[in-house]
Amino acid sequence: MNLPSVKTSFVEATNQLDNPPCRIFFKNELEQPSGSFKLRGIGYLVATRIQEAKELGKNKIIVFSSSGGNAGLAAAFAARYYDVKCTVVLPEATKRGVVEKLGGLGAKTILHGAHWGEADAYLRDVVIKSIKDDEYAVYCHPFDDPVVWKGHSQIINEILEEQQLLNFDKVKGVVCSVGGGGLYNGIVEGVRPYGIPVLAMETAQAPTFNETIKADKIIHLKTVKTIASSLGSPYLAANSFENYKTHPTYLGLVDDLDAVQGTIDLYDRFNYIVEPACGASVATVFRKKDLLLKFGNLKPDDIVIIIVCGGAGINEEIMESYRELTSSQKED
Repeated sequence: MNLPSVKTSFVEATNQLDNPPCRIFFKNELEQPSGSFKLRGIGYLVATRIQEAKELGKNKIIVFSSSGGNAGLAAAFAARYYDVKCTVVLPEATKRGVVEKLGGLGAKTILHGAHWGEADAYLRDVVIKSIKDDEYAVYCHPFDDPVVWKGHSQIINEILEEQQLLNFDKVKGVVCSVGGGGLYNGIVEGVRPYGIPVLAMETAQAPTFNETIKADKIIHLKTVKTIASSLGSPYLAANSFENYKTHPTYLGLVDDLDAVQGTIDLYDRFNYIVEPACGASVATVFRKKDLLLKFGNLKPDDIVIIIVCGGAGINEEIMESYRELTSSQKED
């Protein structure tokens, strides 16, 4: 299948880190052309649905999304890649820069509602239902779709298929960030045959996974206010809850500022520029190395893989503002 996502590098970071407990490898999903891992799953979803549409004799395909974040950018990028239309419904308070970025990818944008839930409901209940009979809608949920998870699982499969790591039996854990659980589900799908544990990272300001496990059921958080906005899902995919029960999974929690510091440390050491949502995971190899001990007694030749998931909502100017933020907090 011809996909819009690209193969990403897999690099050992051990020698550039301070006293890591084992060998550390980065899977660099920030290299995806849309800026984040989201293109893996969303791109695979769009490709799959387009194939289904053509089998039904439908050629007027429209990709729909309600995400103003990385999922929306991935949907717009995938639509442009396959030369089909794309419509994104966004909350009315969406920043102009987001609208312009989506427009630059050829997407039509509609502003509606006070938050993502209202924008998404309007998209599904009004916009999609108003399309013509000869048009075919491809709805892209940001994270809660098995086809999306299968696309994300290619992150792990690629390491194996491309022989990016020959001694896979030495892998003792994979670290990834969790918002709604799409990436986590894909990673679990990839590592399940090998029984490799996953460390799911969140911020204390967006503790959706942690609170779900505490409640022992799917819950909806009333408010999610976090600097790591890409982790700001009010609920967890039901499949993530099931995966937690059936696959070895550890939960890691850091403060927003720790996630921000993670992005700064990654930038200073590796010149990678990523969102704080990604910083929550990379913090585990800088100032939050104690969280890696959840994987047990790691030996120097053991391996932990960090999914550097990326994120397009970041630039040099924002990075400097994060540096000022962490500096002011230290002074306080």
